[in-house]
Amino acid sequence: MNLHEYQGKEILNSFGVRIQRGIVASTPEEAVSAAKKLTEETGTGWHVIKAQVHAGGRGKGGGVKLAKNLQEVEKIAGEILGMHLVTPQTSAEGKLVNQVLITEDVYYPGDNEPEEYYMSVLLNRANGRNMIMYSTEGGMDIETVAEETPHLIFTEEIDPATGILPFQARKIAFNLGLSGAAFKDMTKFVTALYTAYDKSDSSLFEINPVLKTSDDKIMAVDAKVSIDDNALFRHKDYEAMRDDREENPTEVEARKAGLSYVDLDGNVGCMVNGAGLAMATMDLIKFAGGEPANFLDVGGTADAKRVEEAFRLILKDEKVEAILINIFGGIVRCDRVAQGVVDAYKNMGDAINVPIIVRLQGTNADIAKELIDNSGLNVESAVEFKEAADKVQKVLA
Repeated sequence: MNLHEYQGKEILNSFGVRIQRGIVASTPEEAVSAAKKLTEETGTGWHVIKAQVHAGGRGKGGGVKLAKNLQEVEKIAGEILGMHLVTPQTSAEGKLVNQVLITEDVYYPGDNEPEEYYMSVLLNRANGRNMIMYSTEGGMDIETVAEETPHLIFTEEIDPATGILPFQARKIAFNLGLSGAAFKDMTKFVTALYTAYDKSDSSLFEINPVLKTSDDKIMAVDAKVSIDDNALFRHKDYEAMRDDREENPTEVEARKAGLSYVDLDGNVGCMVNGAGLAMATMDLIKFAGGEPANFLDVGGTADAKRVEEAFRLILKDEKVEAILINIFGGIVRCDRVAQGVVDAYKNMGDAINVPIIVRLQGTNADIAKELIDNSGLNVESAVEFKEAADKVQKVLA
């Protein structure tokens, strides 16, 4: 589950990570009030207006701007709110901006020049350990840094049994070229950041940039946070932060119905039980010359109601030219699934206007095939994987 910047910063702050302070606003008037309040609390004279969408590269798309007075705060907030922000991480249509974050200006003058760093905490899937990735090249796309100057990217792997150790935090501060007060503050920052990542059950913390201010304070100026969906039962307060407006509407609907659904760009809808079989089915569709339109796992209870809901989700995609149902009857009986398909088809009437191929294998598969074949509906049955692939290929031809 992805969070907005202001939500990620709330989590960071709760674990003692210094952040660039800000207040979220939904209207230009709220933005002005937020700016006034920030000035009272922090003394900042300038404010940064940041679009709150689930996408990186907001500055490049015009979603991050500096305001030097309250009139500019109102004007810029009005321009950003309601815009469709297009960044390298959005579609061509962009993302609608519903909120902006009004933040303090932390690039104030002082004894030293401010410096920006990159830092993220994530899982190294190669060895099952968390790692901190960091670089002196903050404020830039880390992909560009990796491609052009890979020697400027460092990693520090953390043993889950011990957590981050003091020498590792010092090593990170040293590799970033810090000394004195900034060195000490960075070790505290890194330790708190890793603790926040670990205790919040996150799958990614990305801070770009981490800023060393002109008076040698270390803080998070940005925050990209993803929480592991599988751990949300332990964090009801984080789950309440989910912004459905930022997610695919069909995926939101599927989640509420208890279905695992991911929208894709293909032309063959998939309805499968089990994630592994779903992945294999997507491969099958590609081998047959099609492209999967979705990943959809209906789970072990594929009854008529669940199958009907799955049909409705798949058919929301106008690009779907055929639907492949691939069920292995282990926990669930194939004949019950087949009856569910027939009942759902009849309940939906003319809503189903594409051919359907049903491949059922396992408990009572022979009875299931008979049910499908004798239903009188535009549904074809298959027993073998290859047979299902051939039928998909035929209807797409």
